[in-house]
Amino acid sequence: MLAVLGNRIYRKLFAAQVVALAGTGLLTVALGLLAYDLADGMAGAVLGTALTIKMLAYVGIAPVVAALVERLPKKAVLVGADAVRAAMALCLPFITEVWQIYVLVFLLQAASATFTPAFQSLIPAVLPREQDYTRALSLSRLAYDLESLLSPALAALLLTLISYQNLFVGTAAGFVFSALMVVGCRLPAPAAAPVEGSLWHRTTLGARIFRATPTLRSLLALNLVVACGTAMVLVNSVVYVRDLYGRPDTDLALALAAYGAGSMLIALLAPQVLDRVGDRTLMLTGALVLPAGLLVATGITALGNVGGGWWVLLGLWLVMGAGNSMVLTPSARLLRSAATDSTRSYVFTAQFSLSHACFILTYPLAGWAGAGIGLTAACAALAILAIMAAVAAWKAWPADAAAFVPSMKAVS
Repeated sequence: MLAVLGNRIYRKLFAAQVVALAGTGLLTVALGLLAYDLADGMAGAVLGTALTIKMLAYVGIAPVVAALVERLPKKAVLVGADAVRAAMALCLPFITEVWQIYVLVFLLQAASATFTPAFQSLIPAVLPREQDYTRALSLSRLAYDLESLLSPALAALLLTLISYQNLFVGTAAGFVFSALMVVGCRLPAPAAAPVEGSLWHRTTLGARIFRATPTLRSLLALNLVVACGTAMVLVNSVVYVRDLYGRPDTDLALALAAYGAGSMLIALLAPQVLDRVGDRTLMLTGALVLPAGLLVATGITALGNVGGGWWVLLGLWLVMGAGNSMVLTPSARLLRSAATDSTRSYVFTAQFSLSHACFILTYPLAGWAGAGIGLTAACAALAILAIMAAVAAWKAWPADAAAFVPSMKAVS
């Protein structure tokens, strides 16, 4: 897998991704502490609103910005987005009102909604060979999982030496490093002329390609399956740890680590597995694992703190992390196959936007329903929704190569 880092351009881009992810992890911790200082007992509401703003920026801003910047040099887009992110991070220590958090978070996440799809759509051009690209996807998945595990630990270590306001400086430094890595790369020249048409035509192009391509319609349903499982784990793990099982705070990290470990295991094995079984089998298997995991979670939640429930939960989170990675790790291969050189950035942007839209539904369902009607009922609701989405994914994805090809009439 690491052989792909022999490509000098990809090596620099991967380094940019890793350091920027670490900076984002520091931002998450520091933002929580800032919200507590400014809002005290309302810190949770402030963070919830900030996360909602983040998702709205991802869903609403990404397609429009992608259409606006498509004709600009890719390097300028990436460096400009990193510069905006760094500037917003440096402003955060100086804010004094809650509403200022919302404004800066929106601007920072709008820049991320510009950077991430553009970055992801660039990798297929840097690594044109299918095997190299698959290995790059596995490395990227590992980077995301490791960031979720290591960034909180790094933040905790730094907080023993510096104030949390200085973590924002670390975030900005990560974005500056990312920009310098991009500046030092000789990026591939565009292989095709940019798409013509109105701003509306270009803004909606990616979504229309999704609608016209069976594999991408399936991917849209798979995104919802993943969102159901992820929301349950990320939102309610703390409820399982503290309320259901009465465990110490440190066990929350253990629960999330189990979920990340399952994801990393599949990311490591994905290149070999995909060579044998292909995208459809692996991804649709993941679509079975996640709803099944939610059904098991419903059962152990209903049973309460009996027997070895805590250890069952850890094993279940491990399996659900694996199911999550079965879907996410190969997903970009579908985007690459369904896109042309001129439409690739639109397709990747549509995936970025549509996948995050699923969380606007599942995060409130996991959190608000869990608090309002009980954790067992919320888990059951997410399981039912995931089952429906999994059935839709299986029905949408026929087992033939033509499923990758969008109908040009449908997207014109």
